[in-house]
Amino acid sequence: EKGLQFVRENKDKPFFLYYSVTLPHANNEYGRDTGDGMQVPDYGVYANKDWANPQKGHAAMIGLLDSDFGRLTKLLDDLGIADNTIIFFTSDNGPHREGGADPDFFDSNGPLRGIKRDLYDGGIRVPMIVRWPGKVKPGSVSDFVWAFWDFAPTAAEIAGTSMPGEIDGQSIVPTLLGKDQREHEYLYWEFHERAFKQGVRFGEWKGVRNDLDKPIEIYHVTEDLGEEKNLAEEKPDLVEKVKGWFESARTESEHWPVKKG
Repeated sequence: EKGLQFVRENKDKPFFLYYSVTLPHANNEYGRDTGDGMQVPDYGVYANKDWANPQKGHAAMIGLLDSDFGRLTKLLDDLGIADNTIIFFTSDNGPHREGGADPDFFDSNGPLRGIKRDLYDGGIRVPMIVRWPGKVKPGSVSDFVWAFWDFAPTAAEIAGTSMPGEIDGQSIVPTLLGKDQREHEYLYWEFHERAFKQGVRFGEWKGVRNDLDKPIEIYHVTEDLGEEKNLAEEKPDLVEKVKGWFESARTESEHWPVKKG
């Protein structure tokens, strides 16, 4: 409701709304006590499905999210500003198992390997849907690889301003407009929960290490979407390249010390 009210109050001037929802997400406290952390007020159309309750709850959450997002887009239409508003819709990670959720039940990560907290693509590869009337062709699809740190420079270019020079992100406005786009040399991730994991995507290739004492794995992800065939032994040059990025790409922080899981 606050998001809708924000739009109403700012409809006559440029505005930026960051509408961050948790659905679908587990209530971990309730889940630990009951085994069902996907509880919702009402299962709705899924109430009579022959499914476990956590799966009904998961589906109902997605239905609620879809309904609320529809309220937002309808408001833009009702206010007459839909054609002058850009929408970005995405998620922060892949499917999860908390709260009794079962990513296999809905085939939530499709052919991708891994889930939330993994640095295989099933954990970090998510869609980005963009609606930009008059600019982005409806139904068009791009396979350009970009990351959340590209959003700020993208928004800055759209808004007609600029970002500080020393940032990792780049504007992907050319991609949105169907033009040629400079690719990142690489994209780097690290994850500190349960183990120190690192991942890097560069061109058609991906490097993953699941802890400090684990070997670097190499995948040709454009041909091996599920990251099933580790080519590290066949590509020692890529192993060394990835090792270099794992050492140079990260920024040391007392809050995120490097330690074996």
